[in-house]
Amino acid sequence: MCARAAWISQLLDKLERSDEAGAAGVRYLRVHGIRLDTHEQSTAARWTVGRKIELHPRYTQGPPGAPYTLSLVMHEIQHFRQGLPVALSVYGEMDAWQIQFRFLRSVAGAYPMTADQSRLIGELLALPLGWARPVLRTAQGIMRQYGGQSYRIDLLPLYPLHKELLFRFGGREPG
Repeated sequence: MCARAAWISQLLDKLERSDEAGAAGVRYLRVHGIRLDTHEQSTAARWTVGRKIELHPRYTQGPPGAPYTLSLVMHEIQHFRQGLPVALSVYGEMDAWQIQFRFLRSVAGAYPMTADQSRLIGELLALPLGWARPVLRTAQGIMRQYGGQSYRIDLLPLYPLHKELLFRFGGREPG
């Protein structure tokens, strides 16, 4: 087994033993044939339509099982659970961010980040996940502040595309 494969195996073992949510996440990966890998990219992690979660190499430099790295995997697992239309929306991102940072808090006990980042995450977690457009716009702004200008959440529709089109042409919010 190569060093990267061994590291990924250890990461999955740590995730599986972290808590029930982590164990359920690893079961989901195995049942659905989703693989973990690394890839140089502008984001910390991403999912691909090729059934892969790719971590930026900087998150694989330390020992496997760092809480933030585990939380990134949980974020991407949530996108697979959501399906493509939801994952490519502000609603889907808000959901995945909330999953990620609640998981991070549960395994790390706190947020290992700057005070400003911690404040932003607290604001995001305080928002109710739902279809209210003002809430989704607020979440979008918080995520953009946290992720920086290269995090292009502004390109995503607030709702999954099919629901966004129904709203735009029919004026109906999902519910």
